[in-house]
Amino acid sequence: MTMTSALSDLDIANRMADAARLAILPYFRHPDLDTQNKDAGGFDPVTAADRAGEEAMRAILGQLRPEDGILGEEFGEKPGTSGRVWVLDPIDGTRGFISGTPTWGVLIALSTDTGPVLGVIDQPYIGERFWGTGSAARMSGPHGSMTLKTRATFELSQAVVFTTFPEVGTEADCAGFQAVAAQARLARYGMDCYAYALLAAGQVDLVIEAGLNAYDIQAPIAVIQAAGGIVTDWQGGPAHNGGRAVAAANPHIHAAALDILRGF
Repeated sequence: MTMTSALSDLDIANRMADAARLAILPYFRHPDLDTQNKDAGGFDPVTAADRAGEEAMRAILGQLRPEDGILGEEFGEKPGTSGRVWVLDPIDGTRGFISGTPTWGVLIALSTDTGPVLGVIDQPYIGERFWGTGSAARMSGPHGSMTLKTRATFELSQAVVFTTFPEVGTEADCAGFQAVAAQARLARYGMDCYAYALLAAGQVDLVIEAGLNAYDIQAPIAVIQAAGGIVTDWQGGPAHNGGRAVAAANPHIHAAALDILRGF
């Protein structure tokens, strides 16, 4: 009979990230990677790697946390009985994945009704993993293991701001981002979930997005908040259900961005 494991939630999350790495990496930069489009009206790619990564993570949860629910990008929702849900995105940044750029990542969050309590952002190819739970946030990678701490930029004029797509989302979404970017020191594009990891690591100040799903943002919320940052929607409310999100290194730069974004 399958029973709940005595392993900690973070141990489970790390096992899932390890399993996803093993499942996904053989497909990365493979010349014969088969890519399908999930959006008849646009381009929303999915690959066998996306499905293999999520299947590997779900298999671990089935063994070690069978009472928990699951919400995954590729295989949808599995109800649970514990009141907790694992929110999974096996490859956040599939466009980057199929282009060969190492900006995609595996996103794992553990969530309750009020939002995520644990998050992992894993970049398998370069071997970096960022995690946060409660007030503890750390990363491991080629330079070893270290504590994550967001930086203390106060002035928007000194901020580095990221978004994934130059068009951001709707025309209003784009206008909101551009209004912030126009006052920032530097704007960069196309980093997918890795931008959130850089924010938690103290490298950038703001990530502004729109059109998100819960599985796109819950893991970054947990990591960034544990590292000392803040993530809300553009009105300052909760962002864990998706939609518009602004992630900030500290309350000061967050307030400066919200002063602009609330107008859109």
